[in-house]
Amino acid sequence: MSQPEQKKFQTEQVLTIVTGHFFHDSYSAFLAPLLPYLREKLSINYEQAGLLGLVFSLPGLLNPFIGLLADKISLRYFVIFTPAITGTLMSSLGLAPSYLALIFILIATGISVASFHAPAPAMVAEISGSRIGTGMGIFMAGGELGRTIGPLVLAYGIEWFGLAGIWRLAVIGWIVSAVLFFRLRKIPASTKPKGFLPWAKAKRIFPVLAILVIGRTFMRGAISTFLPTYLVDIFGTSEKYAAFSFSILQAAGVIGVLLVGHFSDRIGRKSLLFFLLTASPIILFLLTISPEQFVIPLLVLLGFSALSVMPILLAIVQEQFSDNRALANGSFLALNFVSSAVGIWLLGGIAQLLGLKTSFIIAAIAALITLPAVLYLPSKD
Repeated sequence: MSQPEQKKFQTEQVLTIVTGHFFHDSYSAFLAPLLPYLREKLSINYEQAGLLGLVFSLPGLLNPFIGLLADKISLRYFVIFTPAITGTLMSSLGLAPSYLALIFILIATGISVASFHAPAPAMVAEISGSRIGTGMGIFMAGGELGRTIGPLVLAYGIEWFGLAGIWRLAVIGWIVSAVLFFRLRKIPASTKPKGFLPWAKAKRIFPVLAILVIGRTFMRGAISTFLPTYLVDIFGTSEKYAAFSFSILQAAGVIGVLLVGHFSDRIGRKSLLFFLLTASPIILFLLTISPEQFVIPLLVLLGFSALSVMPILLAIVQEQFSDNRALANGSFLALNFVSSAVGIWLLGGIAQLLGLKTSFIIAAIAALITLPAVLYLPSKD
């Protein structure tokens, strides 16, 4: 591939990877709307539900190693086969005979999820030219759209096949992987890294990212794992209504990441990030004190603000470490996934002790406390 071609935004190839992201994350979104069903089937409490989120995300620790391997060997095969693997494992959760079986399935799924997300943004950055923010926005929109559709597919899958019959949904993942195999042959096999991450820059940027990620940890857990359970337990909605509400939040996130990724290229990443990280915890707090009729509008605002942060952070990482994209992305995602996993587990424990509503309020406060760290992020090189 020639240098001029590398600098162009390669729309067709970007959309191919984005399509894979859509289907992959449709499956990874099954856990949150499944929790009310699994709690009833296996008598799982809040703390145990939080532990499921922990073990699901814990393989994110492997992201730096997967990223390093992908930088040196090949990016494409990690992206090609994981939709089939993740789809098979997540669709088998309804067959789990015990809580321990759920844990083993989710650990295996977490490895597959990490294997997709470490190299895929690096691939997109490589073929986005100078429009990395736009590329990250479209990439994240694919994932958010997948997490929007996933709960709906799951809800109808349970309605048609029963909880134990949703394994049939795995066939879509295998079809997607087959298509990706034929579509991604022209994507560069590696990013040809120049050694490891530059230490001076890494020690300046990653601590700031860590503060921001840890600050959002509880809020991410509240949104990504406990929201359907919150609607069922606090407002008394049905599991199906909770799944649809979760999809509404994710749909708002799709719009958010598309707009935010594009505008971060134009107006700057830091100011936009500061606004989003201020708005989202305030909206989460309002959700805890508002009556049921305001839930849907608040979920729209929450999805737009909270779920659109990642394209900005990913674009910053890709810009600052352009010679080691997959490794840098894997290191960031390891930090993000693991802190999120611990946060979900702790949030489940807090919910068990103090109630789910109180745990959501604590999540909003924690996110606001770490907001000033945005000021220490680097500007675009």
